[in-house]
Amino acid sequence: MFRRLGLIAYVLTLCLGIARADEPRLKIGLLTIQSGPYSAVGDQMEHGFRYYLEQHGQKLGGFNVDVVALDTAGSPATAKSKAEELTQREHVQIVVGPIASTEALAIHDYMRDAQTPLVSSSALAEDLTQRKASPWFVRATSATGQLSHPLGDYAANTLKFKKIATIATDFAYGYEIVGGFQRVFEDNGGVITKKIWVPLNATDYSSYISQIGDVDAVYASFSGPAAHNFLRQYAEFGYKDRVPLLASHSTVDESLLPEMGDDPIGVISSGFYSPTIDNPENREFVRGYRERYKVAPGFYSAGGYMAAALIDSALTGFKGDVADKAQLMQALRAAKIASSPRGAITLDEYGNPICDVEVRKVERKDGVLQNTIVKTYPQVSQFWTYPAKKFLADPVYSRDFPPLRSGDK
Repeated sequence: MFRRLGLIAYVLTLCLGIARADEPRLKIGLLTIQSGPYSAVGDQMEHGFRYYLEQHGQKLGGFNVDVVALDTAGSPATAKSKAEELTQREHVQIVVGPIASTEALAIHDYMRDAQTPLVSSSALAEDLTQRKASPWFVRATSATGQLSHPLGDYAANTLKFKKIATIATDFAYGYEIVGGFQRVFEDNGGVITKKIWVPLNATDYSSYISQIGDVDAVYASFSGPAAHNFLRQYAEFGYKDRVPLLASHSTVDESLLPEMGDDPIGVISSGFYSPTIDNPENREFVRGYRERYKVAPGFYSAGGYMAAALIDSALTGFKGDVADKAQLMQALRAAKIASSPRGAITLDEYGNPICDVEVRKVERKDGVLQNTIVKTYPQVSQFWTYPAKKFLADPVYSRDFPPLRSGDK
């Protein structure tokens, strides 16, 4: 009798094992940064993605998920080789990442040729979803100018500033974030008096800050250690108390605030996320993420989380074959998120989110610095209020576009 029971148990275990083995599985590749000076940023993205999986039983859209995470070290060339490894050796169905726009641009054509869906968790380069849009690419974040267009409007129409100087890192992201701000600010009656460009490797900002001149405010864009150094010197040279500072989201990201002291207090920025967004989904996300990782989520962790949410939404009710990448891509392009830590999200025809953009102000609350929401611009397009055809007929925002109306180069 006991032998029979043992045999039955063995057969049942075997059958259940076969059933589990036959369950469809989705294999996702993460292109992140695990080494070098920006590894902390990579950790945040991966934490956000994996946290969503943990909260959903390691499933997306009902499919069991296997994750293969590879280190790009922040290098475009390495990102390309790792993308090839994910598609050719690991045979993933979807790739999430990479972190930087330079990396995403380096693999953009390859992913299109490999016909593998690429879901961006943080890369903001405009042309990824504009003039060089690929049918194999979607964003869970936004385009660069999409974040600064609303702040240009806010500066002109709410703060009533007339003259602003901009100061930013001298590379593509700086050109695009400043260009978006400038275009809308000047279209609403303001004037950018000058654009000051700072080399990537700069550590002393005194000679650049001294060029600011007589203005109502300054718009700044820096990232990582550069943001910390700039804000410290802006305060040291007495500008903080005299000239209001507006900034890109990256200048005052949550990952930086704990180490900044009082320097960023009062800085007004714009972005698609803040831990202070007041909706049930975000309150729960912030609570759980803090409990899990002991810090508040910021841009990169929210990006990873939303990439997982986008895939989850796309595959909920999916009746196709996860091995068919074309079917997966079609589902991703049609994804809609009714509610999330960032609110409702739909994708435009180029694969870019139409989403809320928040204007935030750095404040200290209960001893902790935070980006407090002061205004929400609902359902913002990457083209702002401009017709898409007209917007795309212009060149991408660059060092000299749009040109300064003041004539000051």
